[in-house]
Amino acid sequence: MTVELLRETLFWCSLINIAVLFVWFLIFNLAHSWLYRFQSIWLRMPAEHFDTIHYAGMALFKIGLIFFNLVPYVALSMVS
Repeated sequence: MTVELLRETLFWCSLINIAVLFVWFLIFNLAHSWLYRFQSIWLRMPAEHFDTIHYAGMALFKIGLIFFNLVPYVALSMVS
């Protein structure tokens, strides 16, 4: 695998993951009550815990995206 191919792969992975995070955020904000009712079928929890779990998940997803996609992409871009 060449450096150029790896850099291009990391770029597209980053772009796809940013799109997934954006869609997750939009669904969570625009359809919050529907999403809460849908997930309350399996897990009974207060809305505050539901919000906390989703925001923590989005934060963890974003940290993983930065560390595993964006930082290696920037490093390879600086090297090549």
